[in-house]
Amino acid sequence: MANSPLICFGQQPCGFFPRRFLVAKVRSARRLQAEIGGEIVFFYHDSDHDPRETRTILRHRKTNETAHLNFSFENKIQRKYSPLYLKRIPADWQEQTLRQLPNYVERRWIDVFGKVKSGLVADFCLGMYRQMELLEGVRVARSSDPAFRRAACEVGDFYVETQYEGEMVRTRCADGVFRLHEGGDRFIDLPAVPFGKEQISPARDTRLRWMQSVLHCTHYIAGAGEQSYLRREDAPGVTFLPRDPIERADEAYTEISA
Repeated sequence: MANSPLICFGQQPCGFFPRRFLVAKVRSARRLQAEIGGEIVFFYHDSDHDPRETRTILRHRKTNETAHLNFSFENKIQRKYSPLYLKRIPADWQEQTLRQLPNYVERRWIDVFGKVKSGLVADFCLGMYRQMELLEGVRVARSSDPAFRRAACEVGDFYVETQYEGEMVRTRCADGVFRLHEGGDRFIDLPAVPFGKEQISPARDTRLRWMQSVLHCTHYIAGAGEQSYLRREDAPGVTFLPRDPIERADEAYTEISA
């Protein structure tokens, strides 16, 4: 089965209800699989740290106005710098959010939201996507998985997870310094300490090569943004295809059937 197609798409956790562009990637992969066979793999880049990735844009069921919801986090350091797979959710967040959801989604999705039990952001999002039956038959490979990291190739541009003020944070490694971006041209520099492959995740421009060194996909479904920066030369032999178009791509997917 070495020549069997392996169809891949990648995405950070993108809202507790997934953004519509993720659903478009899933649909594109399933359509391709129906044509050529093979396996679908979701490269779940839960090592990213940007809290904006999980912003969830919902439309009011009566007024059609948009609302921007997101997780709350235990503290400021976690919100800004911890990887998404380690960001902790306060115990009262789910109950508070449940009280808001009837304004935006149907009862089925409220029930699904209430069933997901996780205190970590990336786990909660993945649990929602599975409960919504978006990932049936899809293998999930997580960038936070220590086994995945050990198997991945070395890259020149990367992040290192290390301790800062009692929290695990994701620092950019540059010129022997671990660096946290405060905003604008302001940074917090931390002294470099020894680290292993289990602490490394790739930067944007090295992510494809790092991922491909483990997954060895034959086809890759690229999002609209990815198409502008993917280094195709880092994955020779891979067929790149754009995801299917979808309206209101950044908004949350809350339809009944995917």
